[in-house]
Parts: sequence; C-alpha cells; structure tokens
Amino acid sequence: MRRWFLGLAFVLGAANLASAQETATPPEPKLPLTRILFVFDASYSMYGRWESGTKMETAQSLMGRFLDSLAVLPNPNFQLALRAYGHQKPVPPQDCEDTKLEVPFAPNNAGKIKKRIQSLRPMGTTPIARSLLRSGNDFPACADCRNIIVLITDGIEACDEDPCAVSALLQKKGIILKPFVIGVGLDGSQKKAFDCVGTYFDAADERSFRQALGIVITQVLDNTTAQINLLDARGLPTETDVPITLHDRLSGKLIKSFVHTLNYKGNPDTLLLDPLMTYRMTVFTVPPVTVDSVFVAAGKHTPIGAKTPQGNLEVLMNRSSTFNVPKAVVRLPGQSQALHVQPFNTKQKFLVGTYHVELLTLPRYYETVRIEPGKTTTLSLPAAGDVTVQLKTASAGALFVERQGGVWEWVVDLDPVQTRQQFALQPGSYRMVARARQAQSTLYSATVPFTVSSGASTLVKIP
Repeated sequence: MRRWFLGLAFVLGAANLASAQETATPPEPKLPLTRILFVFDASYSMYGRWESGTKMETAQSLMGRFLDSLAVLPNPNFQLALRAYGHQKPVPPQDCEDTKLEVPFAPNNAGKIKKRIQSLRPMGTTPIARSLLRSGNDFPACADCRNIIVLITDGIEACDEDPCAVSALLQKKGIILKPFVIGVGLDGSQKKAFDCVGTYFDAADERSFRQALGIVITQVLDNTTAQINLLDARGLPTETDVPITLHDRLSGKLIKSFVHTLNYKGNPDTLLLDPLMTYRMTVFTVPPVTVDSVFVAAGKHTPIGAKTPQGNLEVLMNRSSTFNVPKAVVRLPGQSQALHVQPFNTKQKFLVGTYHVELLTLPRYYETVRIEPGKTTTLSLPAAGDVTVQLKTASAGALFVERQGGVWEWVVDLDPVQTRQQFALQPGSYRMVARARQAQSTLYSATVPFTVSSGASTLVKIP
C-alpha cells in the first residue's frame, strides 16, 4: 500500500518534470488551476460490510491515505473541496435535502478534508442528483479553472431524481468537466445507472478502490500532450500555418486558438490538452475542415489528424485599370454563397477540389477550376482598357459586348444623371445604346460601336 502511494507521487512528479523539459525553449504555458470536489456518500447503507470492515470505515481509511499522498506533492496546482450527503438526518424519514458542502475550496486543505471524512457517520438517504446540482455552486467564479467532481457512492439515486440529467446540464453549461464515479461494492444493475453520469470505476474491493483513486487523480493532474497532423494528399503531416480552434464539444466553450506550427525539426508542434474533454476542432483552411469529436488519451502523446491537402489559386491581370481593381469570387459547386473573395494578382490556398470562380470584371467571366495538391492553378486575364463615355446630356442606356455570332450580352447600365462616365472593360467589341432622358421618342436612341484594347484608353460619344 505504501508502495502504491509513493508510486503515485513519483508518477505525478515525473509528469511535471517531463512537461517542464518539453517547454524549456518556448515560454512555459500557464496551466489552469484544477479544482477537485469530492462528493462523498455517507448514507446509512455505508454501514454495510466490505472486506475488512464497514464500507464507511474502509473508505475513510483509504481516502485518508490518499489525501496524505496529495498533501505532500510539491507546488500543487490544484485545490480540493468536500461535499457529503446522507450524514445529517437519519432515515426514516427520508430527507432529500441532506447534502452539504463540508470543506470549501482552499489551498493545502487535504488534511482538513481527511479530518472531516473521518468524522462522518452514516445516517440518511442517497440524494445523488441534488448533491450534484448543489455542487455546481461549490466552485467559486474563476476565469481559468478546471472543475472536476469525483463522486464516491455505494448506492444509486434514492430520491426519484435524475443524476444523468444533472450531470449533462452542468457539463453543457461549462461548469464542470465530465465527472468521475467510484462505485463502492455496487452490483451489476446499479453500475449501469452511472454510465451516463460520468466515467465509472468499479471498486469491488479495497484494492480496486485504491486503483480507482490513483487512476482518477493521475488523469486529472497529468499533463497530456498531443500534436495536430494536417495531412497532405500523401497522408503526410506537411501542411501548416493555418489557424485552428478547439472547442469543448459539449458546452461549445472555446478552449484554445492558435496557428498550426511545424517545429525546428519539421514536425507538428506539441500541445498540452485536457484529457477529460471531448473537443470539436476546426482547421481554418479554405474551406474549413471540422473534426467533430477529438479525444486525447490521459498520460499519452496523442496524434490528431485532419485531411487538409491544399493547392493554390492564382488570379492574374497584367495591369489593373485606373478605374477599377477587380476581384474574383470563389464558390463551391452548387452553392450560391461566396467562399472567398480574392483580389487579382494574389495567390490563395484552397483545399484540393473543384471550385467555380466568378471574375468580377466587365463583362463577367465564369470559370471552373481544379485545385491540385501542392500545385498552383492560374487564371490569367488581359489588362482591361479604360473607357470614357462622354454624353451631351444625361441619358438612359447600357453597354453591351458583342459575342460570337453577333450575340449581344449586357455589361452595365449607364448612370442616368452623369454625362461623363468611366469603365474598365475587357478587350473586345462593344455597343453603347443611349437616349437622352428628356427625349420623348425612341427615334432619339443611338447605337455607337466601339472597340476596347488591352491597356488602352477609348473615348465613346454620340456623334
């Protein structure tokens, strides 16, 4: 038994040392304060026999030694608290309000919690749901804390309430992480009742109770490393320099935001992640890639993969017009919403795939492009021509481009109140159709043909 507690202290110390070595070069990350609330069953059933004594006597003894081991850990980055239930009112009658925070959170109070547990005497009922609900208020407000409940019980809910619903509510609100449940001598049917409450450990005997305490505290206090592999088309983790967010999948709370980095060895950089949480990861490629459920194994280095093979789209125009700097709108096939708006003469990374591109020139051009892994797909247009329309009086009308076969395609309307207007038009053959606004007959409409050359200036006016 002494060997186990010494081993626990050694494991926790080694984990802290390894963490310090890994973060020797960059600034050491500030770890959140871990707050562990023990919710301890002191109901009448704890008088039941369990190996060398009653369940209460055995649990008190083992919890005492466990708390002693925590009290001697150097520089602890955790605080403890104790809530008990079933210890204030005898049964009968049943009192479902019999739950109380006995020792609030404070530094270095393991000895105080041990002393209070030793003084508990089993008396009453088992209000697990209400104890969990009240536990939500036991954690003082904190901007950067991990709130954890360890429920130790020898029975199931006795007050016709729903511990599963309470646990889910507290987790969804981000008040606590998924609880740990240590069942003391429960039978098979009782064990199933806790599957939805939290991570269950079956303490069938004294040895398994000690092991459960050790596993829980190791998972709670160990730093867990992970690396995010952004995989290219060959399945290699070579993609990088992309923003990433990690949210708590249950509560939606933002946990981390950072730019993916390859270290000096060319490997994805190491992160410290909380193993008690399920994450939703979003990689902000274009378009974004979301991994809905990310799990990390406590005490182990966990690779997290996302398929993000990318290539480049380059949109070129030899010279932008004096009158207009065009852009390109990129969309996914079948979607009307713009995915990205890209200025000409720039290069942008996209996930490998097919895209529809609308070039916001006059006239518009529409292209379908295929982005290949590690390659650049280029759309190149000739420089526009600068066209000045000079009118004698404000006119209604429009500009048209003449396509193959003499088909006219509308390009842009004239401003009905301006006599001098300027446009950046792609090279081609055009027609202007205009009529003075004050003219009362279609006979006053005029059609003026003109040609636009790349990079040249053209004056258009009605003779």
